[in-house]
Amino acid sequence: MADYGLFIGFSFPARGREQAAATVFNDMLQFLGGQTRTGAVESLEPVFLQPHGGDLGGFILVRGDRAKLDDLVASEEFQRLSLRAQLTVEGFGVVHCTMGEEIQRSMGIFLEVVRGLG
Repeated sequence: MADYGLFIGFSFPARGREQAAATVFNDMLQFLGGQTRTGAVESLEPVFLQPHGGDLGGFILVRGDRAKLDDLVASEEFQRLSLRAQLTVEGFGVVHCTMGEEIQRSMGIFLEVVRGLG
């Protein structure tokens, strides 16, 4: 399983833009699903959160090769989808993330730096 990902987070549709937000969400899933079929993305998992009093309403976790994910985020189609999401959904954001075995490497770097500060 891939050690890198994209966390595509969102809050709730902007008031009066609910239908547009649903369309953008479906378009994003179709785009990412196509990227999965071509091998640019290893997997994706859309998640809706239960009401909890916070701002995060859900996210899509996309797993894949770091370079391929960088290319995906830089693509014109992803940029257009992201802009459409920003105009229809509150709190939309895309964050690169580290997972799996890469967490151990990142934690090793962290601990090394912490020891150096002590």
